[in-house]
Amino acid sequence: MVGGPGGRRRRRAAAEPQPPPALPVSDAEFARYQALINREAGIWLAPVKKALLVGRLARRLRELGIDSYGAYFQRVEADEVERIRMLDAICTNETHFFREPRHFEFLEQRLYPAWRADADAGRRPRRIRAWSAACSTGEEPYTLAMSLLASFPSGWDLQVLASDLSTRVLDRADAGVWPIEKAKEIPEEHLKAFMLKGFGAQEGLMKAGPEIRALVRIARVNLVGEALPPGPFDLVFCRNVLIYFDRATKVRVVERLLDRLHPAGYLFLGHAESLGGFTTRARPIVPTVYSPAPAA
Repeated sequence: MVGGPGGRRRRRAAAEPQPPPALPVSDAEFARYQALINREAGIWLAPVKKALLVGRLARRLRELGIDSYGAYFQRVEADEVERIRMLDAICTNETHFFREPRHFEFLEQRLYPAWRADADAGRRPRRIRAWSAACSTGEEPYTLAMSLLASFPSGWDLQVLASDLSTRVLDRADAGVWPIEKAKEIPEEHLKAFMLKGFGAQEGLMKAGPEIRALVRIARVNLVGEALPPGPFDLVFCRNVLIYFDRATKVRVVERLLDRLHPAGYLFLGHAESLGGFTTRARPIVPTVYSPAPAA
């Protein structure tokens, strides 16, 4: 019976709004976005990434009421704030607490004990500067803060700079709040010592405690753009970033990072990254960990 309950359900379902079809991007428009994103962020979008560009920018076009990618490109070129929002949408942000555990085993089992011994012998100051150069939503720099605080006694001056290109993820890193499900990524002793769980009315979340928050400073830094933080840094983490750059940009970024690294410092890359063929200024210590090479 058309007028019965089943008929009404069918009519309601048919009336539900459907998302608008994706707007097309011409090859010429995509090439303009390619060049702009590469110039502004060092990221190279291969031709097969056209669908990624459409998927990540479509919502913003709808919010602005812009009906073509050509018109949005004109907006982005003329408006620096919108250009930053576009880069926020394009950037891939994936991270975890204590990601790539071998790096933290190297720090806590080999490097930190050597630094403590050197400080006791007067060979180095009791100060460590670390930089998480693509911090995303903050898991990496707060992991560094936990690792440092658990490994060095009071009296050490410890600081972690957390930077990223994306203002969107930096806001989340600055808030220092994550879903409670991420607690499983953190060793139990660190979780109890440095994280606040179920705070206030916001059950289901955890928050960075005051000790690690005091170590972490947040800043927007474009690795291929403006001047980098002055350094020198004892530890620089730039993991899973170089994979998005073309060769010329990789070389430039690596050289700039090494310029900010202390002569006795260490550079950490992602598990699929290597400095082989990009510079002679760094030598491998363990896989994906490098220190400055001695001057020739």
